[in-house]
Amino acid sequence: MLWHAVRAVCVPQVESVFIVLAPDDAAFAAHDWSAFAGRVEPLYCGGETRRDSVYNGLLAAMAAVEADDWMLVHDAARPCLPRKDLESLMRETQHDEVGGILALPVADTVKRASRNRIEATEDRAQLWLAQTPQMFRAGLLAHALRSAKGTPTDEASAVEQLGLRPRLVAGSRENLKVTWPEDLAIAEGILKGRA
Repeated sequence: MLWHAVRAVCVPQVESVFIVLAPDDAAFAAHDWSAFAGRVEPLYCGGETRRDSVYNGLLAAMAAVEADDWMLVHDAARPCLPRKDLESLMRETQHDEVGGILALPVADTVKRASRNRIEATEDRAQLWLAQTPQMFRAGLLAHALRSAKGTPTDEASAVEQLGLRPRLVAGSRENLKVTWPEDLAIAEGILKGRA
């Protein structure tokens, strides 16, 4: 899955791909990454949470990037990112002062629950499902993650805590997050269909 996620973001506009790994990761080096022509750089500084891993990775990459450089944060659990979605995110966000994320408008009816009982039906008209990549300037993202309260579940929520409003760029259902066992078969089908 990681190889496919890296391939998805290795487009001409992306100069380097930093892969944040656990400090004791041994699996990464066992695989062949030569297809990416030296653009992939492993950073063995992953943390306990997503926030920690992204922040540690940003700190480790700062020698190679400027504070104003755009950073795309992508999940290895999203191996099917369509190129058109990535290009839309970069095109629609590159002149935005805050940054933005790929997301999908919610199509299903959403229920709020307590103890496996419905408490209310939510108005889905303003609800979106966050995806990755999420695109922010390196300096802004580092500041947001450093100062975030609680445990933000994505980069956008840390940026939101600064009082900023990241742009939503419509993604697609192909960019699924492999979470459940059946998702792996769906992802495999999408990737085989592109081959």
